Amino acid sequence: MRINKFISHNTSYSRREADELIKQAWVKINNKIALLSDEVKDEDKVFIKGKRVQKKTQFSVILYHKQKGEIVSKKDDRGRKTIYDTLPQSFRSWLSIGRLDYASEGLLLLTDSAVIADALMHSDLEREYYLKIKGMINKEVIKAMQNGLEIKNEKKGAHAKTKITSMSFTPFVGFEIFGSSGGYTKLRVIINEGKNRELRRFFAHFDLEVMDLKRVAFGALDLGVLKPGKHRYLESGEYEKLRDFLKANQIRY
Repeated sequence: MRINKFISHNTSYSRREADELIKQAWVKINNKIALLSDEVKDEDKVFIKGKRVQKKTQFSVILYHKQKGEIVSKKDDRGRKTIYDTLPQSFRSWLSIGRLDYASEGLLLLTDSAVIADALMHSDLEREYYLKIKGMINKEVIKAMQNGLEIKNEKKGAHAKTKITSMSFTPFVGFEIFGSSGGYTKLRVIINEGKNRELRRFFAHFDLEVMDLKRVAFGALDLGVLKPGKHRYLESGEYEKLRDFLKANQIRY
């Protein structure tokens, strides 16, 4: 494991803060001053300012009901509200597992472990969403949901500053169209990847605008009746399922 990742996983320092500590020669691996490129092995001892870093053997995860109008970021250069403005100060150093954009709401996971965050963020666990679309879902859209989609040289539905103009969408795991009225369509979709603004870009390709987007489930974790702006720790049974997932994927934490 890279030294900055090791530090962020086992302390309250972020990777960027870890890099600064390393540059200032405050970090040692065994008796050697650490370099940014160093890897930490199981038998290594890491010290910051002379104090040994103890490896975490446990991790914690919370489920947060993100509200519309919040940024999933530690700070925003435009002064917008972040999830950390709502959450208690004790979660300031916790990592979000993926993101929901400013206009989206619903289930967001946060953890105190960089390893867990990385494992879940890049997993193929199912994500379930409820959507309200401006427009009608025709046969072409249904076919794309069933078979997948490739877009090239296109930024519809993307963030204004994105540089990503090509994207590949795998077939949806499942979807259910509830009906259309007043020019809008409501549906439930299940996907197993978490690319940035993925659903907004998928439907925008067909000139359909996502008006409302709410994530209600991530893997075995369900939003349930948790109110907007509130959070809870995972229950023991949920932790067991998460550890089973980590074990099955040979992820060490």
